[in-house]
Amino acid sequence: MKRLFLFAVAAAGATLLTAACGQPQKQQEQNQEQSQEQQLQLTEVWETKDLPTPESVLYHAESDVLYVSLIDGEGATKDGKGGIAILNRDGSIKNQEWVTGMNAPKGMAIHDGLLYVADITAVLAIDLNTGETVHQVEFPDAVFLNDVTVDKDGIVYVSDTRTGTIYRMENNTPAVFLDNTPNANGLKIVDGTLYALVGPELWKIDSDKQSTVIAKGFELGGDGLEPVGSDGDFLVTCWGGLIYYVKADGSFEKLMDVQGEMNTADLGIHPETNTIYIPTFNSNSVKAFTLENK
Repeated sequence: MKRLFLFAVAAAGATLLTAACGQPQKQQEQNQEQSQEQQLQLTEVWETKDLPTPESVLYHAESDVLYVSLIDGEGATKDGKGGIAILNRDGSIKNQEWVTGMNAPKGMAIHDGLLYVADITAVLAIDLNTGETVHQVEFPDAVFLNDVTVDKDGIVYVSDTRTGTIYRMENNTPAVFLDNTPNANGLKIVDGTLYALVGPELWKIDSDKQSTVIAKGFELGGDGLEPVGSDGDFLVTCWGGLIYYVKADGSFEKLMDVQGEMNTADLGIHPETNTIYIPTFNSNSVKAFTLENK
């Protein structure tokens, strides 16, 4: 009995000693994680209201304006109510009805004087000077075309979120580039490489269609994707109200969580000032934020 008692006391003492020694290390790790989570912040600059269901914002450096796709209705309904608005960089409206008569326009990209816009089952190419539609290409078997990006050669890539497909369009001829990309949404060509938000993951896809998961574990499926800085980092929005800063090594930091308050759809960015533009979708506005260190 005495030996058992001494053993129990010794074991309890060892447990207390281990807990005491481990406590500072655990606290240090928690502090380090908290510090990492709080490196960056978003500060609201302006809000432009009365924009009917804005889904995507795209900054154009040459004209120094923001193009905003306006669904103005249901996201998958061909009702002719959608269009494209133009905002100045200070949030003032330059032309709210620059293009009208679209259905539910979403992601956009610019190449060689043309604005490419995904519109449910078609991609429109709009002349930046005139606002006229130059091409309208229907995509066979498409259901919900969502985002668009264009490489330096004018090859267009388009995601279909409902079918989990990424298309490639060359000379106005679309073809399946990659399937089995569930809930594919945000796309961006960076230095000739295609990056894609595939559900709650960020993928890097090479010309041989081989994919690498760069980051995974977003709380919701990704929506908007923009490169930021010069180190291979990205900003990611999730439609339900989340914004992430994703580093090149795949680690990420949550910058904003407004779930249940507003949507954070397909963002745009002004790289020189690190100003990002968030279409709030159901809140019918675009908000501008500066990204800065805390």
